[in-house]
Amino acid sequence: MDGKYIDDVFMTWNKSENALKKILENANTWHPNIKLEYKIGKSLPFLDILLSNINGTLSTSVYHKPAAEPYVVPFISDHPRH
Repeated sequence: MDGKYIDDVFMTWNKSENALKKILENANTWHPNIKLEYKIGKSLPFLDILLSNINGTLSTSVYHKPAAEPYVVPFISDHPRH
């Protein structure tokens, strides 16, 4: 049975982008069942946050995935009141 486990990691890096890519590509050779996928950029979504590097300052804002539809439980539903 094939399985896939996804875990999200966020990190910052002060050295060159090429040095980081070499480390990540090397890490993908450690085990055949582990595959790291990465995105590098000045602005990236991470979980429900949009992280942006603006002249060396990290800023955040709320991020909504394009496919996500907002949903509110109707008042007359049988949902338990909290």
